[in-house]
Amino acid sequence: MLRRLFVACGLLTAFACSTVSSAQAAGPYGTIHVGNWIGGAFSDDSTGAFSHCAATTSYASGVSLVIGQNIASAWLLGFASPDFKLNTGDQMAIDVTFDGQSQARLFATASSSNMVIAILPASVARTFQRSSLMVAQAGKATLQFNLTSTGPLLAVIATCVAKVKADGLNSAGDFAKVAARSAAAGDGGNGTPAAPKTSRSADRNAEKNVGKSGTGFVISASGHILTNNHVIDGCTDIRGNLSGQPVSTLRVVSNDSQNDLALLQGPAASFKDYARIRDRSVHSGDSVVAIGYPFHGLLTSDFTVTTGIVSSLSGLWNDTRFLQISAAVQPGNSGGPLFDTSGLVTGVVTGKLDGLSMVRRTGDIPENINFAIKTGAIRDFLDNSVVPYETAAPGGELKTPEIAEKARGFTLLITCTGKEPVEAKR
Repeated sequence: MLRRLFVACGLLTAFACSTVSSAQAAGPYGTIHVGNWIGGAFSDDSTGAFSHCAATTSYASGVSLVIGQNIASAWLLGFASPDFKLNTGDQMAIDVTFDGQSQARLFATASSSNMVIAILPASVARTFQRSSLMVAQAGKATLQFNLTSTGPLLAVIATCVAKVKADGLNSAGDFAKVAARSAAAGDGGNGTPAAPKTSRSADRNAEKNVGKSGTGFVISASGHILTNNHVIDGCTDIRGNLSGQPVSTLRVVSNDSQNDLALLQGPAASFKDYARIRDRSVHSGDSVVAIGYPFHGLLTSDFTVTTGIVSSLSGLWNDTRFLQISAAVQPGNSGGPLFDTSGLVTGVVTGKLDGLSMVRRTGDIPENINFAIKTGAIRDFLDNSVVPYETAAPGGELKTPEIAEKARGFTLLITCTGKEPVEAKR
């Protein structure tokens, strides 16, 4: 046990060096002991300040996993082995599959000759937390990791970070016991007190159910679905279906309110195809096709197809994240794909110019001034969400009905239900 603890601390110190720039790290302070995982809290030796909490465990393959969370609440995953022959700073792609279903690509950096570290997006950290098996592939090497104790581990690491940030390294102790006490006290085990429960009958403001709808489209073979953040913002029950197909429950993987994008996950087996993203910019005057489900419940239950051109390469106030398009869009088109003439995605429809606002400002009613999010912002979002999407070069020109028929296999109606406060009757 002592030898294993010594090896673990050596790995965690190396891990610490990679998470706090080039500074050395001291620790562990306190203990993390969950199943076969061993670790604690660590400080930056150059400043003495707390830097992160981490734990490690070794596998029969000879590879050790290290997982930690730093003071900025970012999750990091390390792979270490004496058989690795790496140059510090080398980068590699590691494809991971959880429980044979959820997939992600991690981009790892060598922190030493025998360890690589990858930043875990929040969505991947959540999947990691609830999975029992992870298969990792880097190049030709394929490794399996049993993760049965990972859920409790991540809760303890989060508790360690919250506890040390609040009370300092001198308060470090048995973080597993702290997490257990916190969970029993109702703070979820992460060191943050739970909000007090309130009685609905005592609230001045009641809540009502609200329904929203929009459009989304499948962007990966794993069943990832791209839409606008405003389509699902505030929703607790999100569902989606292809035209004429059964409804499936969707979950939120990640979202970006600033760029109005959201990534959902559906059952991959339900989708036979997915969209490809155009690998180059469009030009003003290029023809485009918008597909979506406007005014769901009032118009057709099938999607609608509209055509137009790229009117401008920037949006309101010269915002270069957006395209201005003349293809007609209505409420419900939000989150839908915008295609070029070869059937590749060249944007995500996000909205139209507010007619009433423009009438008040100018006295004129605007026509066909609509907007879509460019592929650059889309790809940045998908890269940050670690989604394996595909790009393609525009090829032969397709007729609009051909583009629509192709989109039928991956364009969904998104519906959701949420709560919004309403003033209670007096």
